[in-house]
Amino acid sequence: MKGFSAGVMLRGAAMGAADIVPGVSGGTVAFITGIYDQLIESLKACNLQALKLLFTRGPSAAWQYVNGGFLLSLLLGIAISVLSLARAISWALATHPLLLAAFFFGLILASALFVYQQIPGRGQPVGFVVLGLVFALVISALRPAEVPVNMLTVYGAGAVAICAMILPGISGSFILLLLGMYEPIINAIKSMDLGMIAVFMLGCATGLMLFVRLLSYLMHTHRRSLLATLTGILLGSLAVIWPWKLSSAGRLLTDEHSVDWHNVWPMQYAEQADPQWLMCALLMAVGFATVLLLERVASRN
Repeated sequence: MKGFSAGVMLRGAAMGAADIVPGVSGGTVAFITGIYDQLIESLKACNLQALKLLFTRGPSAAWQYVNGGFLLSLLLGIAISVLSLARAISWALATHPLLLAAFFFGLILASALFVYQQIPGRGQPVGFVVLGLVFALVISALRPAEVPVNMLTVYGAGAVAICAMILPGISGSFILLLLGMYEPIINAIKSMDLGMIAVFMLGCATGLMLFVRLLSYLMHTHRRSLLATLTGILLGSLAVIWPWKLSSAGRLLTDEHSVDWHNVWPMQYAEQADPQWLMCALLMAVGFATVLLLERVASRN
């Protein structure tokens, strides 16, 4: 298969696994593994010019123009990861929420530091970091809406969520959670509801094709400001993935199945259940080290 890359497919698998978890962005994984700019430019190339090349010069020219081997490898990895890990991630979220959140907390913290280090030029635009931080904190304070599940809302949810998934720091899964569409989409994937999956993917494709053009423009003309804002968003998203949460009534979320939660300190959580401090701290360190390892492997390649 021309242009196929196992390394890119593995990066796609990591992106897919991240996108399933509310609070974690596949765009973050793309950034720290060194394929983010290539991803944005390849998606941007899926335009009318590519269609024109298809009919005038043939499939090979169009395939090369859109960097087809790269996109196919990445999308294949994402699809395999989402379809194979949806049940496992759902199980981990239900049975070991503290440990899973702790791992991704460390991953996001290291990612924020990594993105901050990539800001070009001298002096860091701290104001944009603060702007991104405030934006993410506001988003984290929102609570899920009740949206009817039908083909139109599934399509719209896909168009909105994909914009978050492609941005480092903003979790597409968390946006789905806010829209009240996370559970229906995950259940559709687990039960292989091909109709709902197809409509959701069509919404994703629509939102993606529109959003990547704006993102490409910002990456080329306002890269410093964009990366600084994304750093703030990553730091603010730590509030979403913070492991220790209680319901508004001060009880465990697993006991009440409440969507109205708030973050607490581990000692407050200990009044209701074992906060698993040691394991959480260990997994935070593992998550942090994972980003460093991914970055080192990506830089060598």
